[in-house]
Amino acid sequence: MKLMAYARVSKVANRHSQHEITVVKRCILDKRKVPDGLTDGKRSNGKRGCASVRSESEDRDADAIVTHHETPNSRPRRVDFVVEFPLSQNPSEVVSKSWMQQTPCMINLLPSIHLLTESNRLVPSEAPVRLPTTVLPLTDKTPSFIIDKKNKSFRHQYANIYFVRLRALRGFVEKEARKRWKDVKDTTEFPKLVPRVLDVVKGELCFVVGTIYMDMPLKPNVLEDVARDHSIPAPPPRTKIWSEDDNVMVEDESGRILLVGEPLKKVQLVTGIIVGVLGMENSSGEFSVVDLCFAGFAPQEESDDGERMDVDVAESQQEYLATISGLDIGPSSAADAQIQMMVEYLTGEGGGPDNQVAASQISRLIIAGNSLAPIAGTDIDDDVRRRRRDNTSFSPHPTLNLSAHLLDLAHSMPIHILPGASDPSGTILPQQPFPRAMLGTASTYSSFNCETNPAYIRLAPGVSDKTAADEAEASTSKGASSKSLTRTVLAVSGQTLDDMFKYVPSPPATRIGLAEATLRWRHMAPTAPDTLWCHPFFTTDPFILVQTPDIYIIGNQPKFATRLVTDGTRRCRIVLVPSFAETGILVLVGLRTLDVKVIRFAVKGMGIPENSPA
Repeated sequence: MKLMAYARVSKVANRHSQHEITVVKRCILDKRKVPDGLTDGKRSNGKRGCASVRSESEDRDADAIVTHHETPNSRPRRVDFVVEFPLSQNPSEVVSKSWMQQTPCMINLLPSIHLLTESNRLVPSEAPVRLPTTVLPLTDKTPSFIIDKKNKSFRHQYANIYFVRLRALRGFVEKEARKRWKDVKDTTEFPKLVPRVLDVVKGELCFVVGTIYMDMPLKPNVLEDVARDHSIPAPPPRTKIWSEDDNVMVEDESGRILLVGEPLKKVQLVTGIIVGVLGMENSSGEFSVVDLCFAGFAPQEESDDGERMDVDVAESQQEYLATISGLDIGPSSAADAQIQMMVEYLTGEGGGPDNQVAASQISRLIIAGNSLAPIAGTDIDDDVRRRRRDNTSFSPHPTLNLSAHLLDLAHSMPIHILPGASDPSGTILPQQPFPRAMLGTASTYSSFNCETNPAYIRLAPGVSDKTAADEAEASTSKGASSKSLTRTVLAVSGQTLDDMFKYVPSPPATRIGLAEATLRWRHMAPTAPDTLWCHPFFTTDPFILVQTPDIYIIGNQPKFATRLVTDGTRRCRIVLVPSFAETGILVLVGLRTLDVKVIRFAVKGMGIPENSPA
C-alpha cells in the first residue's frame, strides 16, 4: 500500500533560521486535501492579512505537492511550505527536485528537514470514505413539528389538547383493557366499560378510560404567583413537585373521580396520561383501583414481508449515528478543548489511522439542544440598569464560535441541530428551527439541517442521496417500490423528560424508566400543557406517538443511560445523552444493529466522575 504524508516546512528568512517539519493526517473524503491549518494563512500564522499561495503539480500522481504561505509584513519574514510526499522517499529528495528549486528559500533547508515520529507519518494512501445514509421524507405517522399558518393562532383554549388526546387514544386503551382483563370475573359477569366516569355505579366492578390528573400541593400555581408580594424575590423553582399528599384523579368530558388503592403506588403516573382503570366505587365516592392499563406500543414501520428486518452486518459496514447535547458554548466555555477534539475526531483529522476508519463509519451527527450557554446577568448599578433597561451584556462570540465548529463539521458530514432550553429559540414546545442565517456559512450546505424540537428523522442506511433519487425514479416508472432498511429517529432536547421527572419519587423512579413509559403511553410529552409549556393546538396533539421509533434520543440528561426496549417484533433503542460540556461524551448508535458506543473526550483537570463511561 502506498503511504503518503504531509510536511510543513517553516523558514525565518535571516542568517539564524530555524526550520520545522510536521507530519499530519490526511482528511476523510478528500485524497488531496491538506488540513485547513496548513493551507489557510489566517490559521497557520494566527494573524490577519496573511497571503496564501498554492502551487500544485499538474500530474495528479506527482511525488509532492507544495503549498506556499507567506506573511508579508512580519519581521523577520516567515515563509511556510506544505509538502506531500511518499513515505518511501527521503524528504530531502523531494525538496531537491528541480521544480522545488524555483523557490530560493528552500535550497538551504535540505540539512534541517526531519520527521517527528514514525507512528505519525503512517497514513493510508487512500483516504477512508464516510459510509452513506440518506434522509427520507416524513410520513403521516412521523409528522413534522413545524407550526403552520393553520395552527399559529394563540386564541384557543388548552383544554382542546386534552380532548383531542383522549379521543385519539381512547380506542387503543379500550382494546388493551379488554384483552388484559378478559379473564377477570365478578361473580358471573366480566367487567364492563363505563363510557363516562360520572356514570360509575357504586359497588359494581367496571373499568373507565380517561386522562390522569395529579392534584399536587407543590405544583406551581399561577393564581398564587399573581397574589404574591412582588417586592419579595420569588423562590427558585422546585426540582421535585411530588409529595406524600398528592392525589390521583381520572377525568373525561363529564368530570373527575378520585382514585385510591395500592396499585397506584406500583406505577409511575403523571398528568396527561390516557389510562384504563379497573375497579369499583366505594362508599366514600372514591374509585378503588384494582389494576391499570395503557395504550401500549404503537406499530412500527414494517418491511415488505410484514416483519421487522433482522439485520446482521459486519462491524466495518455498520453505519453509526452520532449524537451529542449540551455544548454550552459561551463567552468563556470550559469545554472548548473537548469540543475541538470532538470536531477533529468526527472529521478524521485527529487520532491515528484506526480512529479515522472508525470516524468514517459515522454517517451523520445530531446535536440535541443547548448548543449555546444561557446568557448570565451582570452586576450593573440600579441607575444604569434603569437607563439601559437591560441586565445583560450581549456578545456575538458564542454564536460565531458555534458557527465555526459547525462549518468544520459540515465540510465532512451531515448535521441535524435541534434547539434546546438554553438556546435562542421559543420556549414553548415544539421549538421551531434556528434561522439558518444565524449559523453562518455552515447553513449553505444542503446536508446541514435545522430541526424542530422534538423532531422525527427517517434514515436509510447504506443509501446515498443519488441512489435514493434513482430508486425513487425507478419505482415511480415501474409502479412499485423496492423498500430498503429504514430507521426512524425521534430526537428530543430533554425538556419533556425533565418535566415528567418532577412528578415521581426518585428512587425508585428513574429517567430511563420514564422514557420507556412514554412509549407504552404512546405520548412523548403528557405533562404538556399542564406544567410544560406548549403551543395551544386546536385540532391535533402532535406529541402522540402514532409509530414507535427505532431510536429514541433524549438530550441534556444528568448522565448517560440506554436501554433496548422490545415488545414482540417491535424494538426501540432509548438513549439518554448527557451534557457534553460536563461529561465530554459522544454517543454512537448503530443504524443496523441498534448497538451503542460511547466515546469520551477529556483533558486533564476536567473533573469527570470516575464512574462515567469511557
